Amino acid sequence: MAITVYLSCLLVLSMAGLAQGIKSSLRSQDPGPQPLELKQAFTLFRIQYNRSYSNPEEYARRLDIFAHNLAQAQQLEEEDLGTAEFGVTPFSDLTEEEFGRLYGHRRMDGEAPKVGREVGSEEWGESVPSTCDWRKLDGVISSVKKQESCSCCWAMAAAGNIEALWGIKYRQSVELSVQGGLASEKDYPFQGQVKPHRCLAKKRKKVAWIQDFIMLPDNEQKIAWYLATQGPITVTINMKLLKLYKKGVIEATPTSCDPFLVDHSVLLVGFGKSESVADRRAGAAGAQPQSRRSIPFWILKNSWGTKWGEKGYFRLYRGNNTCGITKYPLTARVDQPAKKRPVSCPP
Repeated sequence: MAITVYLSCLLVLSMAGLAQGIKSSLRSQDPGPQPLELKQAFTLFRIQYNRSYSNPEEYARRLDIFAHNLAQAQQLEEEDLGTAEFGVTPFSDLTEEEFGRLYGHRRMDGEAPKVGREVGSEEWGESVPSTCDWRKLDGVISSVKKQESCSCCWAMAAAGNIEALWGIKYRQSVELSVQGGLASEKDYPFQGQVKPHRCLAKKRKKVAWIQDFIMLPDNEQKIAWYLATQGPITVTINMKLLKLYKKGVIEATPTSCDPFLVDHSVLLVGFGKSESVADRRAGAAGAQPQSRRSIPFWILKNSWGTKWGEKGYFRLYRGNNTCGITKYPLTARVDQPAKKRPVSCPP
């Protein structure tokens, strides 16, 4: 652990000024020889994330991708309107195409599927608390998973939704199998393999049950109310800005993160508001340089391990459908299996 922290610190220090220089070189379309600082940073990256390449050509290719990603991180941080910081992550040697293929799922655009969004008007409350964080209640949110190169974010988000609702309703902590229905993770552990295999769920004991599932209205106020009163929700977002995300609140525009092109499912676990921070928009808008504001945000649990983001979590701006968070807000309804009563046809 100490070595990992030490490498992380070295990597952060080595980034100072390097990204801006690479960005300027790339703009000129003539990067020339790679700077020594870049190669040192790339070496630290490879050590921290255990990367090795098959030959010198592949090393050179990944170094070039790393340089482009570093410049992109600098640009994303300049464009973001919130407090998000972007930089070196476990995905810094991947192209956009590789990242999308390995860590998202099939991109979903167009209109939402015809699933009823109404829960019943009598169920909707009017008052929403200022903050909510289900991580603070023991037995509700399970540990952060790492999906590896298996495109199963949707399964991990769905399992997390059921785990949380079960923990809230029955005060029972469960950790569900991602690959075996509603068996326990202990009985049917995640393999992380892309190759097909026969499902063995029927041989495993079930530890949770669901009645059905519903899609919530595409309204952030109603989503916040349901989250606060019922429990965590599965959402699907555009993951474009997550590749190089390190920490902070992402406040994107429809241009920088298209809300209609969603391709990654995560678990919505809470919301809040940041402390007053310097407004990044002040310079561009001609406002006072010292203007400050607080930023409302969502808290989301990802499936890329604890070395990514804020220990496996990230935050999105709340209030403008950032990255399409309102497009597919889905949740299960959990209940114990009912005892079957005898059925007879009336004469």
